[in-house]
Amino acid sequence: MGELAALATATCWAFSTVAFASASQRVGSLVVNVLRLTMAFGFLAAYQAIARGQALPTDATPHALGWLSVSGIVGFFLGDLCLFRAFVVLGPRLTVLVNSTAPAFAALIGWLFLRETLAGKELLGIALTVGGIAWAARDRRTEEGAATGHRAVGVMLALGGALGQAGGLVLSKYGMGEIDAPAATQIRVLAGLAGFVALFFVIRGWPRVTAAVRDRRAMGATAIGTLFGPVLGVTLSLVAVRHTQVGVAASLMATTPILILPLVLLRGERVGARGAVGAVAAVAGVVLLLI
Repeated sequence: MGELAALATATCWAFSTVAFASASQRVGSLVVNVLRLTMAFGFLAAYQAIARGQALPTDATPHALGWLSVSGIVGFFLGDLCLFRAFVVLGPRLTVLVNSTAPAFAALIGWLFLRETLAGKELLGIALTVGGIAWAARDRRTEEGAATGHRAVGVMLALGGALGQAGGLVLSKYGMGEIDAPAATQIRVLAGLAGFVALFFVIRGWPRVTAAVRDRRAMGATAIGTLFGPVLGVTLSLVAVRHTQVGVAASLMATTPILILPLVLLRGERVGARGAVGAVAAVAGVVLLLI
C-alpha cells in the first residue's frame, strides 16, 4: 500500500505541477503558494466535516499537533520557498536535478531519526530511480527556461527545497501516529499557510494576492493544482510514509518529472535520448521497489 500510494502521489504531483506552472506565469509563484494553501485548507475542512463530522482536527493529540505543525513549516513553507526561488535563480532543469537528492536525504534522516533500515534491493531501487531522474533532468531539450543569477546560490536553494521535502516527510511520519492522513495534512497545511501569511505581511504582498483573485484563469489553474497537490497528493504521501520506509516513499514520489514526460509529449515538445534513457532507468528502479 505504501509504495502504490507513493506512485499515486507522484502522479497527482505531475498534474499539479503543470497547473501551478500555468498559474505562476500569470500571478507569480509566491502568490500561488498562499492561494493553494488557503484553498487546500478549505477543501480539507469540507472533507473533514462530511467524513468525520468536524471541520477541524480538534481531536489531534498535542504530540501530533506539534510535530505535524513543525513538518508543515519545514515542508510547505521553508522547503517550497527555497524550491520555487531555485526555479528562478537556477532554472527548472538544474533545480530538478539538484532536488533529485531528496530521496537520499529522506533515507538518511529516516535512518537517523526513525531508525529505518533499507535492504540491498531497496537501496538499488532508490539508486536507479534517483539516478534515472537526475540523468533525465540533464536533458537540455526539456529545459523550460534559462538559469539566471548565481549558480551557487541556486544550488543551495534547491538543496534547501530537497531537505525541506525530506524533513517534512520524516517529521510527518513521526508526528501523525494514529491520526488519519487528511487530518494530518490539514494541520501541515495550516502551519505552512501561517508561515506564508507572516511573510506576506513582512513584504507587504497582499495587493498582489487581491489582484490574483480577480484573475479567473489563474484561480482555476490554482484550484486544479491544489486538488491534485496539497489535497490528494500530500494526503497520499502521508499514507505512503505510514506504510513503507520514508526513503522508499520519497524515491517513488520523486518520479514526478518522469511522469510529466507524456504530458510534455502531448503538448508537442521533444524529449531527447538522455531523457528517454533516464526515464527507463527510473522505471526500472520503481519496479525493484515494488516487487
